[in-house]
Amino acid sequence: MNLIVSLLLVLLAVVHLNASSSYPEHDRHDEETDESWEGATTLTLPTISDDLSFGEFLSNSYYHRSCPDLEGIISRKVKQWLKKDYSLAAGLMRLHFHDCAIRGCDASILLNHEGSEREGLASKTLRGFEVIDDIKAEVEKKCPRTVSCADILTAATRDATVQVGGPYWAVPYGRKDGKVSIAKETEKVPMGHEDLTSLLEIFQSQGLNVLDLVALSGAHTIGRSSCESVQHRIFNFRRTGKPDPSLDAQYLSYLERKCRWASEYADLDAVTPHKFDAAYYINLQKKMGLLSTDQMLYSDPRTKSLVSAFASQPSVFHQQFGVSMAKLGNVQVVTGQNEGEIRTNCNFVNSH
Repeated sequence: MNLIVSLLLVLLAVVHLNASSSYPEHDRHDEETDESWEGATTLTLPTISDDLSFGEFLSNSYYHRSCPDLEGIISRKVKQWLKKDYSLAAGLMRLHFHDCAIRGCDASILLNHEGSEREGLASKTLRGFEVIDDIKAEVEKKCPRTVSCADILTAATRDATVQVGGPYWAVPYGRKDGKVSIAKETEKVPMGHEDLTSLLEIFQSQGLNVLDLVALSGAHTIGRSSCESVQHRIFNFRRTGKPDPSLDAQYLSYLERKCRWASEYADLDAVTPHKFDAAYYINLQKKMGLLSTDQMLYSDPRTKSLVSAFASQPSVFHQQFGVSMAKLGNVQVVTGQNEGEIRTNCNFVNSH
């Protein structure tokens, strides 16, 4: 048994715990294939426990008295927005990830001023800000100056995931909103062209591990990417003037038609782009990863076994995604009274 599988089994044992046309040339993955089992190992189904330690100042009951209907407000608003635009689910997941990846989950990505993270190159296609603003406005009516934007973004991401068929996980509350947001710091966010070692270093710096990397990459089971991000793979891989040889031939043909213009978009999961499932991992086994950072999860031996495991055992991916999202939501949270604040408007720091 190789090292990565051993690591996975140990990690699972101790856990108690983003519209365009679909890709036409391949069948939907309604049945498991022999290929999906290649290199896979049988995993223990992880469960998400409300008793997971979230730090000294975060609590599942943090707003029970001060804002008892908070989760109801967030859930209803998210449902309303997704009914109008399903793709906002993937937008909220990405917005949450970008927030947590820079200064921790402190809603610094929401600050809207000159030179803020929202003006960074990595942020130019972020979506979902209007959803958070709408929720915050409603929460302020019911519970003024009580609930942080960081908590709202974290919970809204969870509810959006559930709405599109993903797992539920308990969100502890008590995060404060950060007061600093710097555009240049968005350079820390993965852009889809990093090597695996760099990605692992980014995740490890946030207290996440290789299992979290592979599980959270599964968010690409929904959502889209700009064609600008993948044109180099299609037309000029490593400046050769030729496509990336690791791309499936039929998938390449589809992308050549789909991404003639950089301003177009392509689904991250070409087979079931509107369904939260494990098809993303099966696609990687078929050389149908849109981003190079997706495909390398299957080509690199450090992560290949995990891809195979999730491809062959969708229920394990489903649960592990929730576990890893819970961990992501607690990255470097701001909780001290002197470290952050409760913004009254998520776009601006408070004027005292």
